[in-house]
Amino acid sequence: MTLPPWDYLFQSFNSHNFPDLFHPTWIASVVLLAILIVLYNIRTRALHKHAPYVDLWEWMWWTGLITFSLLIIEALFVFDFILVLLTQIVGLGALVWIRFFRFPPILRAHEQRLARERYFSKQKFADPEATIRRRGGRRQQRRRR
Repeated sequence: MTLPPWDYLFQSFNSHNFPDLFHPTWIASVVLLAILIVLYNIRTRALHKHAPYVDLWEWMWWTGLITFSLLIIEALFVFDFILVLLTQIVGLGALVWIRFFRFPPILRAHEQRLARERYFSKQKFADPEATIRRRGGRRQQRRRR
């Protein structure tokens, strides 16, 4: 380091100015983007009946796609390091916020609703007579006339 730390913010982000950060940054972006594509496809197919989980993965997908694509573009077209750093902070911060702050209350409410539905359906069919159709009723009365 020959410059003060704040001067590095306005250096171009390339392998010459940042030899220890440049390649790991764009390689990690490509790998994480590929992992996100696979996880998004697998999880949305598995959870297609549970809308809050699909919404969570939609939010994660678009945030990750934007963040990791921007990092690849910024490395490819040699942007200033401050833009790369801001993209990383904002993008990863948004992913953390989505996963750990925005969706947990929504997912808890969905799980409670599912538990309530299971409880009521158990009670409804707890009596063996509830599943047996009774003969008679209105249909027989109509036939007699």
